[in-house]
Amino acid sequence: MKKWMLAAMLLCILPTILMAAEANQTSQTGRFFINPMVGGLNMGSSSFDPELNYAIGGGFNHTANLSSEFRAAYAQERSGTDSEVVTAFAGILYHLMPEQRLVPYLAAGFGALAIDEDNDHHVQLNYGAGLKYFINEDLALNTEVRHMLANSGEPNNLMYGAGLVYYFGGEKPAPTPVPAPVDSDGDGIYDNQDQCPDTPTGVAVDSNGCPLDTDGDGVYDYLDKCPGTPAGVAVDSKGCALPVDSDGDGVFDDVDRCPNSDPGAHINEYGCQLVLTLLIQFDTNKDVIRPQHVQDMTNAAAFINKYPGETVLVAGHTDSDGSAAYNQQLSQKRAQSVSDYLIKNYGINPAQLTVKGFGESQPVVENTSAANKQQNRRVELSLFNN
Repeated sequence: MKKWMLAAMLLCILPTILMAAEANQTSQTGRFFINPMVGGLNMGSSSFDPELNYAIGGGFNHTANLSSEFRAAYAQERSGTDSEVVTAFAGILYHLMPEQRLVPYLAAGFGALAIDEDNDHHVQLNYGAGLKYFINEDLALNTEVRHMLANSGEPNNLMYGAGLVYYFGGEKPAPTPVPAPVDSDGDGIYDNQDQCPDTPTGVAVDSNGCPLDTDGDGVYDYLDKCPGTPAGVAVDSKGCALPVDSDGDGVFDDVDRCPNSDPGAHINEYGCQLVLTLLIQFDTNKDVIRPQHVQDMTNAAAFINKYPGETVLVAGHTDSDGSAAYNQQLSQKRAQSVSDYLIKNYGINPAQLTVKGFGESQPVVENTSAANKQQNRRVELSLFNN
């Protein structure tokens, strides 16, 4: 029983943590090996008690998994008599997980067992398992245990031991060459790190291999015809600011002289709303149009008729004299007077006119003098697109 426990302990001598390494059974394909071992021999069916069992083996690794071997072993009776046990056999080893540093394997063999005390010779078949631990590319530790079955005499024996496996000959697999880093576009950033692999020759790049974009407009510096574009400005493919129409009146800001036109306003080529201002003098607290302003009204009718079908806003404005509520009502009345006059005397379509009073809320100048107040007491005609 103690010898069986010793065999189990031998199988647990080596580390059990598997780890990939260059030194392994796979790298031994096509090489020879020598395997000296020392251990024990348990003759379970008799009183024969050998001392240490010495073995020498050798063989050839046909593949990463399969090896052939020949082994001979010698053990002497512990009592000191001349009794000896000699075994010799040929067999195969099958390696599991040959790519690991720690390699378990299965073993099987066929040969002979001889005991010179009785001059007995027996055919024996054996099988077992072992472990190899590779120290380097040429050397490994191994331990194994085999059950040996003889045809007669000593039919049930156990051989166990540990030793060294030395590999030699053959052509060692050439190490896998490490490819040299490649920089296809020659920008100084290797391809495996280059996020922009087709940068033109001579173009300055960042740490990712991409051309610089100093102003952050999305157009690389070497393509940017307008460097220094302010942040957030939309640009074209050349990095130049796209025309912007902030108020949506159809006139780009670089030309627009009136960048805050009302939505739908009828504007001229400079982005300014078409407005006709009438400086009509009304009597105090009155909304009746004086005769001297007939020409102003004629001009207003001509302005409206120039744009048939367009909506015309007739807007009344006052100065700041009086309360805001009173001025609001007064501006509405005066705008209505102009609208009624145009309809009655010039045949303007009422549906084309929209009347609105703004009171004193939209002065064109400050109400600080009589002349300024006169400018603020006005009626404006402005066009809007239908």
